Amino acid sequence: MRVLVDADSMPVRIREIVVKRAFRCVFQAVFYANSAIPLPDSPRVEQFTVEDADDAIVENAMSDDLVVTHDIPLAARLVEKGVTVLNDRGGRFTEENVRERLSQRDFAQDLREAGLIPERSRPFGPKEVQNFANAFDRELTSRGFSAGKQSSSQ
Repeated sequence: MRVLVDADSMPVRIREIVVKRAFRCVFQAVFYANSAIPLPDSPRVEQFTVEDADDAIVENAMSDDLVVTHDIPLAARLVEKGVTVLNDRGGRFTEENVRERLSQRDFAQDLREAGLIPERSRPFGPKEVQNFANAFDRELTSRGFSAGKQSSSQ
């Protein structure tokens, strides 16, 4: 199993958690971005600088991989391919929910473009980081990795 990360706009704390678990649980963490990002030099961590990270991830992801992204269209493509996908807040994209989330995203985008609702971003803080760490560890455990104890200082 590998963990593939859509790293272009992934919060630093999430990237750090993935790297930390890659060392602890001994799996390959593969980061895709359109520009270089700071990552430790290690055989457990790979980085690919590509023009289109989404296409590269879809092309390279296999059914036993885990992908971390908050990009809903990318998640939809991966779920369709049978790949497990977590978002950066610990949510899991499934066949049952990804199409609905994609539809909601597109509708909200249409409303923003029409000037009917303002641009806004949801807060991303310690609670969201902890939710991701917990969901990531549950996924690793379900795949036979021992993620170890969680602390609130993830």
